[in-house]
Amino acid sequence: MTPRYHKLMMATILTLATSSQGLLTTASKSNGEYRYNFATVPFLAEILKLVVSSLLLHRQYLMDPKGTHITRDWKSALLFPIPSIIYLIHNNVQFLTLQYVDPSTYQILGNLKIVTTGLLFRIILKRHLNRLQWIALALLMIGATISQISCDKGSTLAAPSMGYVLGIISACLSALAGVYTEKLMKMNNDNLYWQNIQLYGFGVIFNGLRLFFDDINVGYSNGISLWPRVVTRGYNVITWFVVFNLAFTGLLVSWIMKYADTIVKVYSTSMAMLVTMLLSIILFDISPNLQLLLGILTSSISLRLYYFDTAELHPDSNKNSKLRDRI
Repeated sequence: MTPRYHKLMMATILTLATSSQGLLTTASKSNGEYRYNFATVPFLAEILKLVVSSLLLHRQYLMDPKGTHITRDWKSALLFPIPSIIYLIHNNVQFLTLQYVDPSTYQILGNLKIVTTGLLFRIILKRHLNRLQWIALALLMIGATISQISCDKGSTLAAPSMGYVLGIISACLSALAGVYTEKLMKMNNDNLYWQNIQLYGFGVIFNGLRLFFDDINVGYSNGISLWPRVVTRGYNVITWFVVFNLAFTGLLVSWIMKYADTIVKVYSTSMAMLVTMLLSIILFDISPNLQLLLGILTSSISLRLYYFDTAELHPDSNKNSKLRDRI
């Protein structure tokens, strides 16, 4: 299998895993409500990713100790909590944004992260995007937005200016977290699993601190969330599938950040949203609408344009160059 098709396969799996996350989360409800503390899901997922990465690193080291590159430098390790800090700030900005805008408007504003990712991709990673790729990213944002607009809600996009400012900041933070993580994963030739251990180790710490401070805010009325019997309170089989799927998705994302790029992740998550809508139509007997069909069509065209080989636009010149090479 060529590297290109390997990346395509991993991106497809990420799309399916991401799209199933929302459906599994909805299915984990009992009598229409969540019986468990939702904040415990990412905490347990981070622990699972940390354990899996540790086991894979141990296996890799036993198979090829010389080829398993590990940097034991505290200065390098201090770079790994930064994505968690960015996501922490991003989550708080999300909360503030929802105080000014309705969920539909917030979802639409979230699509700005597609373009902001492209901008930071160029600024931070120094990656060049041609005009066709910029058009493709704009089409992806338009396609995702079209699929989310409801004709029944005239108030969509009617919000105070502060809501738009916070929405833009949220999109920039989301893009920054993704682009910075890619830069972090590619800054050296360290083993992927070793990098995951550092990344998820800090993830466990930050998610654990969140649970700890949540308990303080409510005066430990629900017990100590970090206690094993409390952290899984209200869990059912589907809830565990939510945890496993979230962990699996995170491991896929780290692979894509290491061996592909952030744009692949952006396309995977955007297409996952459309796949989720399609599955909702099939599973919950929801009537399809024109917006969804137009969104899928626009996003598909965007995907084709972004990975379009511009050399195909000049087939005659390619033939002439090959002929000159032969001569």
